[in-house]
Amino acid sequence: MATTYDSRRLVGIKAERVTDVSSRDFPGHYPDEDHSWNLEKFRENLTVKIRRVSNRSIDFDLVGVDASIANAFRRIIIAEVPTICIENVYVYNNTTVIADEILAHRLGLIPLNIDPKAMEMRVDDESTDRNTIVFELKLECTRKKDAPKDSTNPSELYNNHELLSGHLVWQPAGEQEEVFSKNPPAPTNPNIVLAKLRPGQVVEMTLHAVKGVGKDHAKFNPVATASYRLLPNIVIKKPIPPHLAEKFQKCFSPGVIRIHPRTKAVTDTVSREVLRHPEFEGFVELSRVRDFFLFNIESESAYPPQRLFTEAIAVMRGKISSIRRAAEALGDQPSDGDVVMADS
Repeated sequence: MATTYDSRRLVGIKAERVTDVSSRDFPGHYPDEDHSWNLEKFRENLTVKIRRVSNRSIDFDLVGVDASIANAFRRIIIAEVPTICIENVYVYNNTTVIADEILAHRLGLIPLNIDPKAMEMRVDDESTDRNTIVFELKLECTRKKDAPKDSTNPSELYNNHELLSGHLVWQPAGEQEEVFSKNPPAPTNPNIVLAKLRPGQVVEMTLHAVKGVGKDHAKFNPVATASYRLLPNIVIKKPIPPHLAEKFQKCFSPGVIRIHPRTKAVTDTVSREVLRHPEFEGFVELSRVRDFFLFNIESESAYPPQRLFTEAIAVMRGKISSIRRAAEALGDQPSDGDVVMADS
């Protein structure tokens, strides 16, 4: 049986406009109704349900929060959950066709399997075994002595004809060998092609990886994408004439409308195609549920996808703590004085 949602929760999707975009569940809007924020009511309405989890992605529902909160989590995942990436590239020799700057940029974008919890942020460019991971990269392309004369396949003709992310060799320092004994630092994907080499071409570099966040540089972004959309709500108000059933079905994303009674509205993109056809006027009503967010997160870092959302929650809690300290400092200051933040 289809779920029926309170009309106050719905964003109307019309042919030419979108209605009821903003929520109105705040004190004073509805007469004789108390909409002041209540923790118990919030707990009752809040739902997080995982739909699908794989090695690299997760789909889950976040229900019962305002769009500002859902979007804050999305932006924190992208910009403020820390990761480890290559920051400094020291080039000793590079005779490939790839310029030093371009190759350094490619190296910085390689996802590494290093848990950021095991590292500290580097301050004032002072490198220690607590804040810097060192990799060596040495590769030389040579010609195979027994290569077939009529072959044009580089893998048959040359040794090391491709520079791959898997060629990075970790150089442990200090306590790192003990800290990372169970999971030695390396790229998450060893088969990323960085450059093509031919006989006589050499690459020799030292690479320093550090902890950072996406708002400083996109290479620290822990995800390929973090997005959400509102749950579509499709109400068929009266039976579709049989001769129009197939055309009606094609107005929606595949799998949304079936000639069979069972439907799956969650996959619809709400394209409003059905509203373009006058013969379907009055047959269907489109909307989205304002506080029902369908999240999709694709991890491209050391984080399992299911951990990224909890990391974003931890970052937000830290922000809330900072706001609380600022408010307390504001209350403790004289009315004509400057506000000084309390130490964390």
